[in-house]
Amino acid sequence: MSSTTILAFAGAFVAVSMAAVFAWHARRSVAHWSFATGMLLLAVEAVFFGLSADAVLPEEMAYWQNFRMLAMSFLPVVWLFFSLTYARGSSREFLIRWRGRLTLAFILPVAIAISFHRQLVVAIGQTEMQGQWVFALGLPGVALSLIFLLSAVMIVMNLERTYRAAIGTMRWRIKFMILGLGVLFVVRAYTSTQNLLFHSITLPLQTLNACALLVACFLIIRSLLRSGHFEVSVYPSQSVLRNSITVFLAGIYLLIVGLLAKLASFLGWNSAASFTQKAFALLVGLVLLTVLLMSDRFRLQTKRLVSRHFQRPLHDYRAVWRSFTEATALRTDQTELCRAVARLVADHFHALSVTIWVLDDKKQNLTFAASTFLSESKGAELTPRAKDAADIVKAVRIHPEPVEIESLNDNWAQALKRCHPDEFPNGGNRVCAPMVSGGEVIGVMTLGDRVGGLVFLQQDFDLLKCLGDQMAANLRNLQLSCKLLEVKELEAFQSMSAFFVHDLKNTASTLSLMLQNLPVHFNDPAFREDALRGISRTVTHINQLITRLGLLRQGLKINPAEGDLSEAVAKILSGLPATQGVEYVKNLEPMPKLFFDQEQVGKVVTNLVINATEAVGKGGQIRIGTSRINGWAILTVADNGCGMSYEFLSGSLFRPFQTTKKNGLGIGMFQSKMIIEAHGGRIDVESEAGKGTSFRVFLPLGNGIS
Repeated sequence: MSSTTILAFAGAFVAVSMAAVFAWHARRSVAHWSFATGMLLLAVEAVFFGLSADAVLPEEMAYWQNFRMLAMSFLPVVWLFFSLTYARGSSREFLIRWRGRLTLAFILPVAIAISFHRQLVVAIGQTEMQGQWVFALGLPGVALSLIFLLSAVMIVMNLERTYRAAIGTMRWRIKFMILGLGVLFVVRAYTSTQNLLFHSITLPLQTLNACALLVACFLIIRSLLRSGHFEVSVYPSQSVLRNSITVFLAGIYLLIVGLLAKLASFLGWNSAASFTQKAFALLVGLVLLTVLLMSDRFRLQTKRLVSRHFQRPLHDYRAVWRSFTEATALRTDQTELCRAVARLVADHFHALSVTIWVLDDKKQNLTFAASTFLSESKGAELTPRAKDAADIVKAVRIHPEPVEIESLNDNWAQALKRCHPDEFPNGGNRVCAPMVSGGEVIGVMTLGDRVGGLVFLQQDFDLLKCLGDQMAANLRNLQLSCKLLEVKELEAFQSMSAFFVHDLKNTASTLSLMLQNLPVHFNDPAFREDALRGISRTVTHINQLITRLGLLRQGLKINPAEGDLSEAVAKILSGLPATQGVEYVKNLEPMPKLFFDQEQVGKVVTNLVINATEAVGKGGQIRIGTSRINGWAILTVADNGCGMSYEFLSGSLFRPFQTTKKNGLGIGMFQSKMIIEAHGGRIDVESEAGKGTSFRVFLPLGNGIS
């Protein structure tokens, strides 16, 4: 048995052992099962490679290589699944977003490997110089290598995003797991690249895969020694490719390798081994660069080196304030705001453990808001008791300055230390940074486990004081905004309630009168007929009321299609009943085609014409016309009716539940404005009491509705 075979079987044994441990002794989660399945598949692939390397006959070697590639075809979907679920608190969202790619990652490689099992490796030979076995790939084998390359890049990209989203001790716990799998799939991406370039596979490259499997297993074992690495919950950004170092480095690597291959072909270099060594050296350089960029200690030492030799201040306050503003400006949720600030503080002060506690609405208890090392369940478990929270708030109110709590023996300091346990015995002193706004305590922030065990200096305390005060102001503004929103919602609810009560009261009075007369006039056919009509009108009225009010909470959907505005208006007008004594003047000009939702715009036209008809009464005139000017299609509906006052026109016309009509709902114009604005247009109105009203609807010509 050769050393290559021993290496392959050793990797398979370690991988199977890890799969068994995770399958039977770890907590049974989706990430655990996918990890165990992935390691088992890697072990099976390594076994087939070992059998191929130990075979004597070329046909037997090709036979086992075909089975190795068959096992490899199941790897993309399993490890993609793991990369989307490992240590992610929002894994369900990512699985839903990636369901199409997961399906393709399963169907394509497996279908190719099974359907063309004997065409993956089509020939076998030996190199002239070194006598190494070379397995020529058929078209299915090349396609399988390409799919595996793309899958490897996506797997590393997802793992990178999980690592970058983790902060503090969360990042520390998962670091070696992600580094181990990163090494494994970066090497697999490299070997897949070589397979694609030369349309063949060699035993040395597969030996490299076996070495990468062993290295990855040892790194993962190192990760297992750090407790809780699977229980971490991080929330990566929803953007798939934004700020991805993996995609950037993979693009650089593939570009340079492609250029090297073209240059080698142009210059007539026939040494595949030489080219492979150059490409591998480039890959190793990129991997080492990535490892350095992932190291918190390396970044800290770099910062200290620059500060010491170039006399930079300890903190670049403009950069810190700009980062703080950018991180908090668009946060409208307390949890998201606290997470963003905890991440920023952890990154800037190189503190792995940062936790934010916020006072509840009653200003009596501290509640867990965000942390870089505590999960939500653990944070809830460590939340201070009511008495401890009162002591903490009292102490912070008396001395609203950042302070080290490591050496303090006061009750409030002991309570904070219990809520913020140490991860490292030499991680420096823990610090409490109050969050106070206008003399009111909003919460506290605790920091600890600083990289390198550095102590906090006075400049650190000064900056923490500024950040804590600003964070308190942001939280206070956010809380006040939530209260204001609640007041507005209550006001809207009261308005709708009053409207419902008034309208339903009238309806109930009508039905009550009918019921009172029913026993007396029940045998009168005319009365029964009139009663049925009354009940029908009442039911219709209630249904219309519910339907139109429902528009306020339903999302407006616009389905634009190309059409002629004048033709659409003419069709709508033909379906409206004419009112006796009212003159309708139509001036519909030929119009260019534009994109609009005819059904929704039809509601606007109907509402404007009905409003105008009710405003003019008998003897009135309504003018309906279309025109175009400066890239706009214009619909005009004007009348010489009662008009509207300036106060109602400026403050109430387009607001819901505001109307001048006795039986109106005050929803029609509100709905019309929503529809036109959804088309990218606007409504202009001119009106004067006693002289009439003119509405002008502007729709953009040649628009694409977003």
